[in-house]
Amino acid sequence: MNSNIRREIPADYKKVEEVTREAFWNLYCPGCNEHLIIHKMRNHSDLIPELSFVIELDEEIVGSIFYTHSKVIAEDGTEYPSITFGPVSILPQYQRKGLGRALISYSIKVAKELGYKAILIGGYPYHYHTYGFKGTKTYNITMPDGQFYKGIMALPLYEGALDNVSGSLFFSDVFETDAEELEVFDKKFPSKEKKVKKSQKEFEMASMELDE
Repeated sequence: MNSNIRREIPADYKKVEEVTREAFWNLYCPGCNEHLIIHKMRNHSDLIPELSFVIELDEEIVGSIFYTHSKVIAEDGTEYPSITFGPVSILPQYQRKGLGRALISYSIKVAKELGYKAILIGGYPYHYHTYGFKGTKTYNITMPDGQFYKGIMALPLYEGALDNVSGSLFFSDVFETDAEELEVFDKKFPSKEKKVKKSQKEFEMASMELDE
């Protein structure tokens, strides 16, 4: 497969939202909200536009990745900037073919070149350990509730980038959506059936798993 990675442009917006909706539909909950998150990101101050990428096959968009600013706040109030990627989307029929890996690897390389310090994310550890991500307990970085979770991971973008950094991790508020807002937005897309699936319970359990 000949794939091409490039920056997202405004002409891509609707297609990227459609691809994202297909990629996440019924995966983590009945329906999904990731297409709305992306829609809101584009006008949010936390978006990092130079790290908004799409991946194409035969000039057709089949996936995307987005980055936002995040931060670690120490007990004394000191703020340490970080960045976060997600959602990462690949159309279901093209998953497990290396396209997601290509997109993530490419964006990490660009983030390094742009001088960013560290990437902090939430997700399944087995997806991200291969890129060098480790649980944030390694770096004494908790979530705001003071807990360490196995699914919260960090990748320093240069040696020592997270030395002497500790505190609580705060992701952008762009990830927060409400049900009414989502219902209105989703009406702009073709109707799809919402279903309860095994993957949703697995995600719920994984997201609560403490790193002890």
